[in-house]
Amino acid sequence: MSLVERDQKVIWHPYTQMKDAQTPIPIVSGAGVYLFDENGKKYIDAVSSWWVNIHGHAHPYIAAQVSLQLSELEHVIFAGFTHEPAVRLAERLLPLLPGKQEKIFYTDNGSTAVEVALKMCLQYWNNTGNKQKKKVLAFRDAYHGDTFGAMSVSGRSIFTNPFNDLLFDVEFIDLPNQNNISSLIARISGLKSELACFIFEPLILGAGGMQMYEATYLDQLLACCIENDILTIADEVMTGFGRTGTYFACEQLTHRPDIFCLSKGLTGGTMPLGVTSCNQKIFEAFLSDDKLKTLYHGHSFTANPVACAASLASLDILLAEETLMNIQRVKDQHSQFFEQIKNHPKVRSIRQTGTIIALEWETGNDTSYLSGLRDQLYNYFLTSGIILRPLGNIIYILPPYVISNEDLAYIYQTIQQALEEI
Repeated sequence: MSLVERDQKVIWHPYTQMKDAQTPIPIVSGAGVYLFDENGKKYIDAVSSWWVNIHGHAHPYIAAQVSLQLSELEHVIFAGFTHEPAVRLAERLLPLLPGKQEKIFYTDNGSTAVEVALKMCLQYWNNTGNKQKKKVLAFRDAYHGDTFGAMSVSGRSIFTNPFNDLLFDVEFIDLPNQNNISSLIARISGLKSELACFIFEPLILGAGGMQMYEATYLDQLLACCIENDILTIADEVMTGFGRTGTYFACEQLTHRPDIFCLSKGLTGGTMPLGVTSCNQKIFEAFLSDDKLKTLYHGHSFTANPVACAASLASLDILLAEETLMNIQRVKDQHSQFFEQIKNHPKVRSIRQTGTIIALEWETGNDTSYLSGLRDQLYNYFLTSGIILRPLGNIIYILPPYVISNEDLAYIYQTIQQALEEI
């Protein structure tokens, strides 16, 4: 029995209607930007396997550090115990994060990092005696994960439809721009007595269609939140670790959030790990002789030593001069492609932030996530040996930083061919 046949007997795949699902592609190995299937076909992983892989597949340095850690300590309960990789990773991460972040709380993935951030903010006000501030502010098209708290602060969509009646109430606002920034600030100021926190994806809304917006307007929203005593959460699960051209998107802001959520590229895409960092103000609200003011949250694999070792190795690579040069190189290649393609009649819009470029196909009114064009595009690129995963009529390139100019040129060329043929 083939791997695919075995898969179809026992596996339920994510984001997949299993009744008419395409046959899954059996991947047997990876190297750099490439993935190889069981027949030896090579694919360029142009979306970094759901945005996680920043240094390339099967990176030998990360693999070596993981192997060393596995032979020393694979896991230990993190309540009442600690270990060197977790402490060292926190020591290295905190100085890199914009603003005065003081404490790291470890979880398992991006959704759980968001859950912790929300609980920190809501319990902060409870612990400090303010029972009125219970609402969360978020962007209308946001996506923060698939657990219930993360779904609640995400935009209402096909991802949340079956659960909308069960999600807690959230104040949603549009992305800020020069036309609406004054009204958004007025609305936030008017709700200041109710708003516990503002959670946002800085500069780019990922699953919401790779929507991009300017740092200057986000800065004004943060200034308003600071002035009105509203806590702020930067969800840098996707944007962190170089994706926007700086180590963290919030480096491009003047004002700093109280809390960061990190995952995806944290381990270089090697294995799951989540981080929620906070400033001293948040942390001190939980220090008390009253045990009920404890943050009662944890996971079995909190601060897993092997995942921390992978993250430390990934940081070594990220901070190397060669990686910074690669990030700049990918940005420059995207910018050149942007200029080549921006006036194509089938391109409704094109946008770029750092190493991420997104192109919206002209499809009339059919722009939903379930757009019929989506499967056409997905299969077209797969046939060409490129893994792109369109968001409806939007295709984007979000590659590992090690991708070569030649591979980028091939992706650009294939997109241009698709524009002519589809």
